[in-house]
Parts: sequence; structure tokens; C-alpha cells
Amino acid sequence: QVQLVESGGGLVQAGGSLRLSCAPSRRTDTTYTMGWFRQAPGKEREFVASVRYSGGSTYYADSVKGRFTISKDYAKNTVYLQMNSLTPEDTAVYYCAARREASILATRTSDYAYWGPGTQVTVSS
Repeated sequence: QVQLVESGGGLVQAGGSLRLSCAPSRRTDTTYTMGWFRQAPGKEREFVASVRYSGGSTYYADSVKGRFTISKDYAKNTVYLQMNSLTPEDTAVYYCAARREASILATRTSDYAYWGPGTQVTVSS
């Protein structure tokens, strides 16, 4: 069992930046894939980005490509989501997720077994 805790959300103006962090409760195996999803009010939860815990391969949703960067610090056992050039459309609850298998192309919520409680990101215009 892996518990995930997100941090770093908040209120930011359009064009600003935020960095989200996700810390698993224990060190995950190197085969794990870590992902970020988001859910805006009235919308389904959607994939944002993923990173393989070993090797660092990444994958992004088209809507965030070039603006968001997912990374991991194995020594700190933490995954980050750096979000730049934020727009009001990025407003959502952001969730960290983990799956045992090494597949960064896993973009469905059902692909991930472990989830954090989420952190709110609000971008004002």
C-alpha cells in the first residue's frame, strides 16, 4: 500500500507559476509510474503528466505540453509538477497518482491504483 500526499497548491494570477509536490509514504519500487491528474468543477478527472520513477521518461497531455514539467527526485522520494504560464483553464484540484507498472503512457484514472487527496490550484484572470 502506498499513500500519497500532495502539496504546493494555491492561488496564482494568470501567467504565474506553481510547483506541486507529491511524497509517497514509502519509497516506491523503481518500476512505478507516477502521474498527475486534475479535475475541474463539473468535469471529469483528466490526465496531466506522468513520469517513470526509474529512468525519468515523461509524458504530457497536449494541453500542458511546453508549460508543465514533471520530474522526480529519487533521493527525496518526491515527484514534482512545475506549472508555468498558468491560465484560468488550469484551475482544478490536482491529484498525484501511482501505479506499479512502468508505463508512462497510462493516462486513464483506472490505470492508477494509488491516489492522493488532491490539492487545489486556482488561477485568477
